[in-house]
Amino acid sequence: MYDLTTIGKNAKKASVHVRGLSAGEKNSALLACAMGIEENADSIISENAKDMANADPSRGAFNDRLLLNKQRVLAMANGLRKVASQDDPTGEVIYMKTMPNGLKIGEKRVPIGVVGMIYEARPNVTTDSFALCFKSGNTCVLRGSKEAIHSNTVLVKILQEILHELGHPREIVQLIEDTSREVAREFMRLNKYIDVLIPRGNAGLIASAIENSTIPVIETGVGNCHIFVDESADLAKAVPLILNAKTQRPSVCNACEKLLIHKNIAGKFLPEICAALSDYNVEIRGDKAVCTAFPSAKPATEDDWHTEFLDLIIAIKVVDDFNAATEHIAEYSSSHTDAILTESYANAEKFVEQVDSAAVFVNASTRFTDGEEFGLGAEMGISTQKLHARGPMGLTALTTKKFFALGNGQIRG
Repeated sequence: MYDLTTIGKNAKKASVHVRGLSAGEKNSALLACAMGIEENADSIISENAKDMANADPSRGAFNDRLLLNKQRVLAMANGLRKVASQDDPTGEVIYMKTMPNGLKIGEKRVPIGVVGMIYEARPNVTTDSFALCFKSGNTCVLRGSKEAIHSNTVLVKILQEILHELGHPREIVQLIEDTSREVAREFMRLNKYIDVLIPRGNAGLIASAIENSTIPVIETGVGNCHIFVDESADLAKAVPLILNAKTQRPSVCNACEKLLIHKNIAGKFLPEICAALSDYNVEIRGDKAVCTAFPSAKPATEDDWHTEFLDLIIAIKVVDDFNAATEHIAEYSSSHTDAILTESYANAEKFVEQVDSAAVFVNASTRFTDGEEFGLGAEMGISTQKLHARGPMGLTALTTKKFFALGNGQIRG
């Protein structure tokens, strides 16, 4: 059996070292790792080519996430630099209060400890996860997918070597190289050493982590994102915005998957938006009104309304009014990102208040739900749950809080 216990023990031990590093020491290491990634770009791309050679050519969107080229490798290095430029949240005193007896009670941010990450074929997640965990004072244990094993292995070896050269433990970042499901399930039960598990990938991966993990799980990723075109929407702005949300990068979790259109503008807007989407080779699935207005559309099934397509597919529905739109979103949204296009201030305000998602937008593409776009640098993923962290998870989301008390001999009566 793969030796996960040793990996866990080493991660726990290395976390003590990281917890004691200053912000400057962490930043210097991150900048050195960024340079190392750039200097080894050719070998990274070469190893990635092995993964691409084994990839299923029919999985276009999946393979797009897997592919590394020079531009993407340089972007990974720049991601490390951006994290280095972020403020270090650890040690921040959130508040301080003096009690009547003179005892000073405070609360501060501290690292979580050891972060477990299980994810699919996105090699950039490897460097992003390391950077965010390290800067926030944590160690990380990574388990990527078999499709990206060559890419992930070379990336982690580069990071480990640079850390070692700087006098830090290699075990600050570790990769589980056995990608079998059995080892993945064993990893999910390593609660003696792993403090939190973050699954990042499709609905099946996240469901498996929730069902099998004895480690606290932060749910991320699944994005059944909606855009509601209100009757007051500026339709000239709506078309390019929807095209951006659906087609710029359809394989990511913040791409628009569902489009809701107010019935009062459907007659005018449906043919226009369906034609525009079709020009970008988007397959349209819709309700009766959509199929009538655009005969090339396929009838949408109940499963379609629940599905995160991650492809050039969109489901469109005509709704009676604002309430019907928000009710549909409440039933089918994955609570990731939902948007309204409207010129009504009242409807914009109501939408922001009523739609219970991690990110809610007014007159903006769903593609903006991203750690970098939100000014967080890289991200561990988009949390769609409500406890501890919600939305793009940057450095602060990888910390917890600790109370401390400063006294001068007080005793409780």
